[in-house]
Amino acid sequence: MIEELLPGSVVAVERHDDDADRADEGNRVDGAYGADGADPARGTVLFPEEEALITRAVPKRRREFTAVRGCARRAMEKLGVPAQAVLPGDRGAPVWPAGLTGSMTHCEGYSAAALVRAADLASLGIDAEPHLPLPAGVQDVVALPAEAARLRRLAAGHPSVHWDRLLFSAKESVYKAWFPLTGKWLDFTEADIDVSVHPGAPQGTFRAELLVPGPVVDGHRIGVFHGRWTVRRDLVATAVSVPFPTRAGTPGGRS
Repeated sequence: MIEELLPGSVVAVERHDDDADRADEGNRVDGAYGADGADPARGTVLFPEEEALITRAVPKRRREFTAVRGCARRAMEKLGVPAQAVLPGDRGAPVWPAGLTGSMTHCEGYSAAALVRAADLASLGIDAEPHLPLPAGVQDVVALPAEAARLRRLAAGHPSVHWDRLLFSAKESVYKAWFPLTGKWLDFTEADIDVSVHPGAPQGTFRAELLVPGPVVDGHRIGVFHGRWTVRRDLVATAVSVPFPTRAGTPGGRS
């Protein structure tokens, strides 16, 4: 699912868990399956520095923390990089091995990691959410007035999609792509997202106009991020990729 939303240079590994309420199994996560039929989290053992972060975590948190790192380690291996600990840095953003950039996401029953060589892509962000309406009042915090108006039009034409949740997910992906380039917080109201729908399928693209000065990449200031989205298996997933402007043809173009 996630890999379909990203350029071919990105390695994405995901894990669907059809039994998210199974008993906790300590440091190991077994069962379930990955996109290629193998479980990316099978036999995943936390590094001591990772274990120290969740010593007092409840079983659900431990399970998610371990599963998403299993996905990340599998992605590292596919890129020829030895599996390493994934620790949080500033504002909780994952710190990747030298020469790599990437993003992780997890929600109930699903985990994914996407990694790429830093020479191939400036940044990326992924997010997955349950395909359900946002809790009452959250859209008012997340959506700009223009975005709310667009959501109403989208809902009228495509009522099967929870557009408020999709907007939330898209803004999460935008932030995850933004932060490694700037080291700064990006508020929900500082990106204006316009969603497009592909005919005949619950998937499409989105354009995120940054309402604050964008990051400078290869000497170009990027004012727009581009992303893709899909709805599948009771999940909404979004992804943003930020190419190097000089390679994409125009600053902010999508590879």
